Amino acid sequence: MSNKSLKKASLNMKQYGMMIMLIVVYVFFAILTEGKNMTPVNTNNLIMQNGYVVILAVGMLLCVLTGNVDLGVGSVVASCGAVAGTLIIDFGVSAPVAMLAALAVGAIFGCFVGFFVAKLDIPPFIVTLATMLMGRGLCYLILQSQTKGPLPTEYTWIGTGFLPTWKIMEENAAINAGKGIDLICLIVAAIAVAALILNEVKAVATAKKHDLPVAPIWQLIAKNGVIGFIICYFFYKLACYNGIPVVLILMVALVAIYHFITTKTVAGRQIYAMGGNAKAARLSGINTKKVFFWVYANMGFLAAVAGIVLSARNSSATPKAGDGFEMDAIASCYIGGAATSGGIGTIIGAVVGAFIMGILNNGMSLAGYDTNAQKIVKGMVLLGAVTLDLVSKRKKK
Repeated sequence: MSNKSLKKASLNMKQYGMMIMLIVVYVFFAILTEGKNMTPVNTNNLIMQNGYVVILAVGMLLCVLTGNVDLGVGSVVASCGAVAGTLIIDFGVSAPVAMLAALAVGAIFGCFVGFFVAKLDIPPFIVTLATMLMGRGLCYLILQSQTKGPLPTEYTWIGTGFLPTWKIMEENAAINAGKGIDLICLIVAAIAVAALILNEVKAVATAKKHDLPVAPIWQLIAKNGVIGFIICYFFYKLACYNGIPVVLILMVALVAIYHFITTKTVAGRQIYAMGGNAKAARLSGINTKKVFFWVYANMGFLAAVAGIVLSARNSSATPKAGDGFEMDAIASCYIGGAATSGGIGTIIGAVVGAFIMGILNNGMSLAGYDTNAQKIVKGMVLLGAVTLDLVSKRKKK
């Protein structure tokens, strides 16, 4: 193999460094906790406990790609949950109407930030810092420093519900203590793996058709083999519990939509162009003010979705909800490979980063570490990811 092909292979494998890191962290805590993090119950909890982080990370990545962040999302999450909880508990409003009201509040927050950032050219750091304070204050005012709950089943279903199951082998007590395995989970896993392979075959065929470089076959097999194994393992664990959580469907739908937006649409390309060089993007005809506005409006909307999921999981709206969520979302993006200067990062990378954070939180809790030690470790991981990014850029220069 020539030096050129070796370099190409090395660069190709670097793209999946975060996936490798995810596996290493998971295996490390499996050893540390003696397999407690590998149980079907804990796998389900990992999804439900980190659903809001994934949702926020998807929206935060768009902000990060422009070279900025949104510090107010945690407070928006709390405010939207407070609006929904108060409408249901105090005013007897139906769950769907309360959800729509929460989404409207999140969108208003997002448009508020977008107006000051896009129209008045106020730095996003200042505007979102203001919304962090304003949103938290609004949450306390709405709830009057009280917890509103319990919320009805039709509302909590989105955070704690499951899709219908089709259990098999229920008579075998050795399999999940006699509860059986959900066949629907296994079918979904098979479809996902088949789609993964077909997508790879299509990508290779397209690359060859346009005479573009193609990664070595062993890399493609290794990459898809690892991803396929993770999918099968993950869904098998869910199959051994209660099946597919509703929040997982919501997460997958949002990830698919925003992955398509960032990779296949003009709007997505414009965000990357702005992060790469805002002045050049403006000179090339991109309406940077419009991009800024919709990116932050979108962040507010997704923060509302996360607020609904969180309050549904907790079956209540609390004044302290969303505390520190903005840091988890920002850390997920940077750990997932986003550049601090903007213009570099992927939705999938942000999702992987969110699950790395989730596995860290979950694993340290199972291992008995207190919350203060967890914050130290998470801070070190974030600093390490950003340092690695900056050092690698300096070496290239």
